[in-house]
Amino acid sequence: MVDTTDLSAAVERFADRLRAAPQSRLQRGAAAEGLALARELAERAQRLEAPGEPPRIMPDAGLFAVADQLVVAGNDLAEILRTARADTPEAARATAARDEALEAVRRAAARATL
Repeated sequence: MVDTTDLSAAVERFADRLRAAPQSRLQRGAAAEGLALARELAERAQRLEAPGEPPRIMPDAGLFAVADQLVVAGNDLAEILRTARADTPEAARATAARDEALEAVRRAAARATL
């Protein structure tokens, strides 16, 4: 099993910041950052879960739904990574994927300037 606690926590923190942000800040780009990240995490999860199939693009459900979309995508990816069998090449790939996703969350949160 791969520990995805840090990834889940980072996604939750960013989502909480999006939920607390005023509409004006969301409109100035914070929501777009959140949606772009949610789409990226969802695509990563889909590629791991169904390699070879084209990923579906997460729809834009509006400014006030972005935080929830981010949490869903982040939790999906974390669960897929968490279930990788320990001490296998799969676990090593999952660990690297977790680290990449965590860095993507950190970069998006910094760009969102909430």
